[in-house]
Amino acid sequence: MSREPRDQGTGKEPGEMKFEAALDRLEKIVQKLEEGDGSLDDSLKMFEEGVRLARHCGEKLDAAERRIEALVKTEDGGSRVVPFEPEEGPEGGRKA
Repeated sequence: MSREPRDQGTGKEPGEMKFEAALDRLEKIVQKLEEGDGSLDDSLKMFEEGVRLARHCGEKLDAAERRIEALVKTEDGGSRVVPFEPEEGPEGGRKA
């Protein structure tokens, strides 16, 4: 039975974490990696954890988009699916 590795900072598997907690942990990992003070092994572990957290956050955002699309209502009380189109940031990606 394979399970996702637990987050080193919270002790939780990424799938158990709320979006905000996962994003906060990911930001801390990025900051530590940018400092460059850790050993190669520690840096690789943090990088792997960061990749898992980034995927988890992406999945949460995709699910939120689907919910927004499903919840859009028309003026007469009916509902319709309207594709969610995020605003583009300066580099063509999504705004945070």
